[in-house]
Amino acid sequence: MHQDQSPRRQQRPPGRRPCRTASAPLAAALLVLVPVLGGLTACEGQSEPAAPPAPAAAGAAGLGDPYFPELGNGGYDVTHYGLTLDYAPATGRLDATARITARAEQRLSSFNLDLAGLTVGRVTVDGEPARVRRADAELTLVPHAAIGRGATFRTVVRYSGAPRTMLDSDRVREGWLRAGKRSVALGEPRGSMAWFPGNHHPSDKAAYDIKVTVPKGQQAISNGELTRERTAGGRTTFSWHCAEPMASYLATVAVGPYRTKTSRSRTSSPAGIQVHTAVDPDVAAAGDVLLKRIPAVMKWGEKTFGPYPFSSTGVIIGRPGDADYNLETQNRPFLPGPGGVEILVHELAHQWFGNSVTPKSWRDMWLNEGFAEYAEWLWAEDMNGVPAKSSFDRAYDDPANWGFPPARPPNAAQLLGRPVYGRGAMVLHQLRRAVGDEEFFALVRGWARAYRHGNASTADFTAFAQKRTDRDLTALWDTWLYGSGKPPRPTG
Repeated sequence: MHQDQSPRRQQRPPGRRPCRTASAPLAAALLVLVPVLGGLTACEGQSEPAAPPAPAAAGAAGLGDPYFPELGNGGYDVTHYGLTLDYAPATGRLDATARITARAEQRLSSFNLDLAGLTVGRVTVDGEPARVRRADAELTLVPHAAIGRGATFRTVVRYSGAPRTMLDSDRVREGWLRAGKRSVALGEPRGSMAWFPGNHHPSDKAAYDIKVTVPKGQQAISNGELTRERTAGGRTTFSWHCAEPMASYLATVAVGPYRTKTSRSRTSSPAGIQVHTAVDPDVAAAGDVLLKRIPAVMKWGEKTFGPYPFSSTGVIIGRPGDADYNLETQNRPFLPGPGGVEILVHELAHQWFGNSVTPKSWRDMWLNEGFAEYAEWLWAEDMNGVPAKSSFDRAYDDPANWGFPPARPPNAAQLLGRPVYGRGAMVLHQLRRAVGDEEFFALVRGWARAYRHGNASTADFTAFAQKRTDRDLTALWDTWLYGSGKPPRPTG
C-alpha cells in the first residue's frame, strides 16, 4: 500500500462546522453577547441538522445459498422463536402460533418468512396488523410502519392446516413425516419450513421455546430441556426450552406413544447435563441397549472434542420407516429404529460439528459429515483397536467416495453424497498425518471452541488449521479437499 508522505492535516472535530471569520463590528457585538450566552463562542451552540434516515427497503427474499438461493431471508436476524403448537395426531391437523423476535439489519419496509403449505391467519408486527403477500413458500410481510435499522421487532403469525411431507433434492422425505398417529419433524435441508414460518437458512441461528399440546397419553419431544408438562381437559402440553442458538433445520418435534426418561449425566460441567431419551415401545428392548451407551459416548466425545457445547443430550428412537435416515436434531438426534453404537457416535459428534459449529452455507456440509464420519473412525480406533488408517483404506477403496470433491458438491442432489462423508473424513485423516496427533487433536478441540455456537465455512477451517499449526497446507487442500481426481494412495 502506498502511504502519503505529506504532513498530516489537522483533523476537525466531528459534527462541527468550521467558524467563519467575522467582521470587526459583528465580532464586537458577539463579544457583548458572551456574558448573556453564558460564555458561548460564536460557533458554540450550533448543531448539524439530523441526517435523514436511510430510505426503507424490502428485505431480500433469499440469501443466495449456492444450492438453495431462495432459502432464508435478508435484512434481519432472528434471535428467538416461540412456537405454540396444538396437534391432533388422528387427523394430522396443526393449529399454531409463531412468535418471532428479530433484529433489523437495515431499515425495512417489508421482510420475508419461509413457510411451505399451511394457511396463514392473523399476522402482527410489534402488535400492529401487517399485510401479507404470499408466493409459494415465501411470505412477504408489510408492517404498519417501517422498522428502523438496529431495532428489535416481534412478529406473530397464526397459522393452521396439515403440515406436509416434502421431498428434498435427492428425493428423500423431510418436513413433517406422519405414520398413523406418530409424527416427526425433520428439517435438513429445507423441511423446517413445513411446520413453522421463519428464516430457514443455517446461517441464522436462534434460541427456541417450543410448546406442544397433544392428546393425553401421547408424548411430544423437542429440543432443549423439558421445563413443564401439564395435563388438562384430556390434553397434555409439553414445554421445551432451547437456550443455545440452533439452526432451524435442527429443530424437531416427535409425537407418539414414546417411553421417556430424564436423568443427569456427568460431564465437564460441574452440574452435569440433562439426558432426555424417548423410545417407541415397539423397539424398546433394542432401544434400551443403545441408550445405555450414551454416557460412554459422551465421556469419549468430551475427551476427544472438548467440552460438550449444550446443556442437555439424549436421543429419540422411533420405529423403522418413521424416517429414511438418522438426523442430528439438536440435543437429541432422531433415529428411525435402533442401530449400532457407531450411529450414536456419529449423531452425537454432530452436536459439536454441525450443531454448535454450524455451516455458513450448505456448501460447507463436509464440515458436518466429514467430522462425524471421522468420529466413527476414531471411536473404532480407541474402543475396538481398529486403526484409523484401516478405516481410511476402506474409504479410499470405495468408488462411491470419488464422485466429486467434498468441498464442491456439484448440485443440491449431491449435497449429502458419499464424498461429503467418506472423502470428508479422509481429508481430516490426511490433516492428522500431516501435523501429527498432538497438533491435530489440539486443532480439533480449538476449532470446536473457537466457533462454538457460531457459523463457519470451509475457508474458515482451512485458514484456522494453517494458522493453528503454522504450516503450509495448500497442497493437502488442493489434493484431498478440492481435487477432482483420485490421488495416489498415501504410504505410511
